[in-house]
Amino acid sequence: MNKDHLARTAKALVTGGRGLLAADESGGTIAKRFAAVGVGSTEETRRDYRELLFRSRDALKRYISGVILFDETIRQSASDGTALVKLIESAGAIPGIKVDLGARPLPFFPGETITEGLDGLQDRLVSYYGLRARFAKWRAVIDINRQTGVPTKYAVDANAQALARYAALCQNANLTPIVEPEVLMDGDHDIELCAEVTEFVLHRVFAALYEARVFLEGMVLKPNMVIAGKKSPHQASPERVAEATLRVLRRSVPVAVPGVAFLSGGQSDVEATANLDAINHIGGPWCLTFSYGRALQASALKSWAGRAENVKSAQAAFTHRAQMNALAQRGEWTQKQEQMVA
Repeated sequence: MNKDHLARTAKALVTGGRGLLAADESGGTIAKRFAAVGVGSTEETRRDYRELLFRSRDALKRYISGVILFDETIRQSASDGTALVKLIESAGAIPGIKVDLGARPLPFFPGETITEGLDGLQDRLVSYYGLRARFAKWRAVIDINRQTGVPTKYAVDANAQALARYAALCQNANLTPIVEPEVLMDGDHDIELCAEVTEFVLHRVFAALYEARVFLEGMVLKPNMVIAGKKSPHQASPERVAEATLRVLRRSVPVAVPGVAFLSGGQSDVEATANLDAINHIGGPWCLTFSYGRALQASALKSWAGRAENVKSAQAAFTHRAQMNALAQRGEWTQKQEQMVA
């Protein structure tokens, strides 16, 4: 393990007013998103779409620090034969890779899951490093259901242990781990319950990381914001989301961790930006940035709709969204800036 290398990569991912593009959608997820805009999901269409994102040089150079890739994508070449990884590197961003194999039902724990992919992971990490990846990502999924008592301590601990083992294996292979324990916002829970569950999850995750001897300075945390469930009648303002999120982080996350890159978790484009901006108005001892998938890509995907003549407009939409989130990362975003473009 090269601690200097790991720490430099972690710092580069979260500093400089930039954040991460999560372009690691699984085959099933990207097929659903393509279907919503009338595009069939094939190896070629997936390549064409991701190529237009990675050729948005201004976005990647100025606003995107790293790109999380899917296994298919890290091996693909652009239409002119250039490796997609090289497009990312040439724009000044760092290629990364999603290494988990998805969440599966946890036996005897209805409504809860365990993320799989540890078997053979060390060999896969060595291979990904050879393919130019310099960081990795693993997502654990924690649901909230107050009626059924979800999440249970067992499920949280099982996922925390998997995250810790993944992170240690990554650092052993000189890949900086992004640790993603996502508390879902799909339910009807209020912001107070989200805060309670998120704090418990983060405590258990960092206990497991400590026990696994993970080098905290050489990792990035990718958590959910503390936010009410989508079905809750009581939605919180960005200011309240920021206060609750930072209160939980201060109680749970060691200051040795260089940065926190929030997931968007189903928030709308502008909502995810507004909440990130409010968080950075308060600030904390960590760099606080974004690691968004759909919240960075939705407008670009809709604009593209599978048509070559729409590539430039899609790239403009993606660049704008990236710029808005980069402003939010510095606490400099305003709603007026959105309206000016609209």
